[in-house]
Amino acid sequence: MSDDKQSKSDQEHDAQLHGRIRESARQIWLAGLGAYTKAEEDAGKLFDRLVTEGEELETRTRGMVEKHVRTVEHKVEDVRDKATGTWDKLETLFDQRVSGALRRLGIHRREDIEALEQRLAAVEEELRQLREGKAADEEE
Repeated sequence: MSDDKQSKSDQEHDAQLHGRIRESARQIWLAGLGAYTKAEEDAGKLFDRLVTEGEELETRTRGMVEKHVRTVEHKVEDVRDKATGTWDKLETLFDQRVSGALRRLGIHRREDIEALEQRLAAVEEELRQLREGKAADEEE
């Protein structure tokens, strides 16, 4: 009977060990399910928080970028204005130099020639009127 007792005791021990192992496996399984559920909940919250932080960062950086763009646009506008002013001065200086060189060569400006043409037209008109007056005197 001692073998029966030992055998029965071993069987009970094995059954208890089997029960504990089974309970441990169940607890591990349940812990895994709990961890998965918790991770899923936390991942959703984490994702939402990351989206919110991304939106805030985008808003801040957009403002900074727009500020820098405006600064660059103002600088470009200033440079353009300076370049235009410099170009206008250069053009005026060039015109003056060319006009001076043409005068030294005896070539008159368009305005001078137009003024002479007007004076010549006035002289021709006076001459015509004198001729018509002289012709009228001769007929009498």
